[in-house]
Amino acid sequence: MVDVLEKQTIYLAGDSTMADYPPTSYPMQGWGNKLHLFIPDSVRIVNKAMCGRSAKSFIEEGRLEEILTVIKQGDYFFIQFGHNDSKEDAERHTSPWSTYHRYLQQYIDGARERRAHPVLISPLCRRHFDNDGLLINTHGDYPRSMEALAVQKKVLFIDLCGRSAVAFKEMGDTKSREWLTWLRPGEHLNYPEGIEDNTHLNEQGAEAVARMVAEAIIKLNLNLG
Repeated sequence: MVDVLEKQTIYLAGDSTMADYPPTSYPMQGWGNKLHLFIPDSVRIVNKAMCGRSAKSFIEEGRLEEILTVIKQGDYFFIQFGHNDSKEDAERHTSPWSTYHRYLQQYIDGARERRAHPVLISPLCRRHFDNDGLLINTHGDYPRSMEALAVQKKVLFIDLCGRSAVAFKEMGDTKSREWLTWLRPGEHLNYPEGIEDNTHLNEQGAEAVARMVAEAIIKLNLNLG
């Protein structure tokens, strides 16, 4: 039997759309919680994503360093930020074409120095439609900026923003709610007053988005298992 510490591992760093949640938040879930459904059993997944974090705050809280102390040769490091980098508070804000790059570079360099493989993942699209039923871009330049950095630094890249936007557009305003945490008052004990959340996935959405990531993994031909 292979020791768990010797198993190839995928480490996840990101925000609430990727993170694990406690039972008190169910059915809200991050897609990282469902990725194991599409990954070989021989590969371990360690989800270190945390709600509310940006590329900057994740580092400054010491969370990147926690991963870099254990990641090893042959592991993969999935990095998804952008949702909170546009926030105006000093703890989280990054500028898409400058400081965002500089912080992401620390993740890339840290993984490569340990002979692990960084994978940049653009932020999950928010489900925001205008009055004409058209999906609104709420992430500004962050997805394009991440892709540009991936090209520049020759880093593997998954355009989750683009993939999820296509899915939301195909489903439309009403049906796309089935992937998000939308509940009527009294529908679930965890949300007695109901909730209409256009950012955070439910169990169905988390599994669907994890499948998107898995499909991208296949196209990238990652050496897993």
